[in-house]
Amino acid sequence: MLKRVISTTIIISIFLTGCASVPMASPEVDKAKKEFTPPSDGKAGLYIYRNSNFGAALKKTISIDGEVIGETAANTYFYREVSPGAHELSTESEFSDNKLSVDFQNGVNYFVRQYIRLGAFVGGANLELVPEEKGKKGVLECKLAQEPLKVNSSAQ
Repeated sequence: MLKRVISTTIIISIFLTGCASVPMASPEVDKAKKEFTPPSDGKAGLYIYRNSNFGAALKKTISIDGEVIGETAANTYFYREVSPGAHELSTESEFSDNKLSVDFQNGVNYFVRQYIRLGAFVGGANLELVPEEKGKKGVLECKLAQEPLKVNSSAQ
């Protein structure tokens, strides 16, 4: 029994204190995105952020309409402009992706918080749409993650 308690404690400690890393954007681009300027004409702005150290050892994939935009780590965010209308955001979780549908309006910035929660075997993730002021505060606590480069399959 004691071995089981010690093992569980070690696993939880690693889960809570380890630190995953993802490629980061330049400090200049991060600073510019934190000015929260309105999106380009005909677009909506989307900030997806994870402003917590809970589950720092975990990276979680984020997708928009099935397209992976990258992986989050603790205290990171992504910014992307999207077309107005309904879009499905999803995040990798323990057993299947968790999804959030958002109807984006032209010229508006939206803020979605990704959060980690305990799971049966590994931490899960979920998404929530948050009010602008809460979202701005959360983004300011984070650094901009770099989206992966798109590979042009016709060039291969």
